[in-house]
Amino acid sequence: MTLAKFLRPACLAGFLLLTPVLPAAPAATGPQLGLQTWTCRNMDFDQVVAFAVKHGITQLQFIAKHMDPKAPKEETLRKKAILDAKGLKVYTFGVNGTSMNKEENRKLFEFAKLLGIQVIIVEPKNMAEWDNLEELVKEYDIKLAIHNHGTGTVYGDPATVKKVLAARDRRIGVCLDVGWVTGAGFDAAEVFRGYGDRVYDMHFKDKVVQTSADGKKVPVDTEIGKGQSNYAGLFAEIKKSKWSGVLAIETDSKAFAEDPNRLVAEAKTYFTQMVAKK
Repeated sequence: MTLAKFLRPACLAGFLLLTPVLPAAPAATGPQLGLQTWTCRNMDFDQVVAFAVKHGITQLQFIAKHMDPKAPKEETLRKKAILDAKGLKVYTFGVNGTSMNKEENRKLFEFAKLLGIQVIIVEPKNMAEWDNLEELVKEYDIKLAIHNHGTGTVYGDPATVKKVLAARDRRIGVCLDVGWVTGAGFDAAEVFRGYGDRVYDMHFKDKVVQTSADGKKVPVDTEIGKGQSNYAGLFAEIKKSKWSGVLAIETDSKAFAEDPNRLVAEAKTYFTQMVAKK
């Protein structure tokens, strides 16, 4: 490789000068840690910003309480300016409701376009909604990621999700909620592998399945890494596939949400350990 490759010609007072051209910084590889602001649902927007800065988490997935897709453009841009100033990024938002009304769904895509967001988290209740959603995906070139809840919900069984993926544009993928998929009795590593390259986001959550007094199985949130989620297998699959998306810390627990500091700090430590693990 010659020196000339890194020099750019420039003119000054009739003389030809050569100025250095620095090579582009390498793209980030491997999974990133994020925060789903449902974890901070008892906070307002400014408190969430301060919380994220405190814990050194820059990738944020917002719920509507903190950044509303239907808010005036000026309000959205005001909040974006605050995030930019703090070095924070709204990388996606949701879980968003959708409907058979295409123009109502369009508001999600316009919001994403305004913020430069590349993926929107959704959980359509009616399968017929996918027709107009797919049209919007193609029009805006913005991805959709299907979120799953637990047993008995529309996408509680990964087989249902796979049927949607098989029939739709490749820009329609998955937001894999690790806690809920575990609570539904599935192995997170196997589910991740089964989705191939269609996993666009993950909710970093853990659950244990307990038996209630009436004999029902009840998934309950616990500290991340201390529940029944197969995180050892999942991180092995992440490394094997070189997946580089975001695992957004989230909890459904009211107790954890009252003061999520310890949950988030421990989750960050656990994430770092799992990423570094050989």
